[in-house]
Amino acid sequence: MIREQATHGHSVLELCEMLEVSVSGYYAWASRKPGKRQKSDQKLGEQIQEIHQASRKTYGSPRITVVLHKKGVKCGKKRVARIMKEQRIYGAQKSLFRPRTTNSRHDDPISPNRLELIEFIDELDRIWSSDITYIPTEEGWLYLAAFMDMKSRKIKGWHVGDSLETSLVEKAFLQAVFRYQPKTGLIVHSDRGCQYASHQFRHLLDKHKAVSSMSGKGNCYDNAAMESFWATLKTEMGIAKPFKTKEEAKLALFDYIEVFYNRIRLHSALGGLSPLDYELKLVA
Repeated sequence: MIREQATHGHSVLELCEMLEVSVSGYYAWASRKPGKRQKSDQKLGEQIQEIHQASRKTYGSPRITVVLHKKGVKCGKKRVARIMKEQRIYGAQKSLFRPRTTNSRHDDPISPNRLELIEFIDELDRIWSSDITYIPTEEGWLYLAAFMDMKSRKIKGWHVGDSLETSLVEKAFLQAVFRYQPKTGLIVHSDRGCQYASHQFRHLLDKHKAVSSMSGKGNCYDNAAMESFWATLKTEMGIAKPFKTKEEAKLALFDYIEVFYNRIRLHSALGGLSPLDYELKLVA
């Protein structure tokens, strides 16, 4: 503390007197060469800084520890957490706020919850989960629909639009189908929103030989993976205040989803792999 404050115009003598520390003791400490442990912590701190920057300042101590282990660095979570605290390095903290996008007050048919009958997902592109969220901009709201593979947590398709019309989820679904060509019998799970229950979207599912599944009434845990993704996206993108323009928001979403989340970001449910690396591992 004395060393830090002395660089801001305070004299060492004044600071030592205020903190009741001897001047000779302070200079003896300041001139002391760092020990082996201190040098090791310093080197580890530099590696932690590098990993934190590469994660776009989103990783906390658990994910940073995983990356260090992959690099062959032997260290424990508590040590990493201690060094991060000392260097004031923090992971992104999730917000609990999420505006509602679901309108379940409609007369369209409700699909059964087919996930209740599945104990284990054994392959890719067998179950896709979908949801819609808001993205604030100074030019007005944007609406983001996405489809996530429940095996790999990879975002298979997504689309951004100016309204909550059914075409929003249709375009996101068609992008996913075009990219991954799922087999007959794909289960598409969602909430009971009017977009997913509409005749228009059901017809699209039938056309591609997919089956609709919907969460139980008032049960948000049925679609927990998508809820978690929205919270992660908004936290790690720093969407605490609106984007200046809708175009800026679209570019930022592409960068986060396609470049960072799908390809780089480590996922705790995937054993510390990114969705892409997890899929490559399964295919191999």
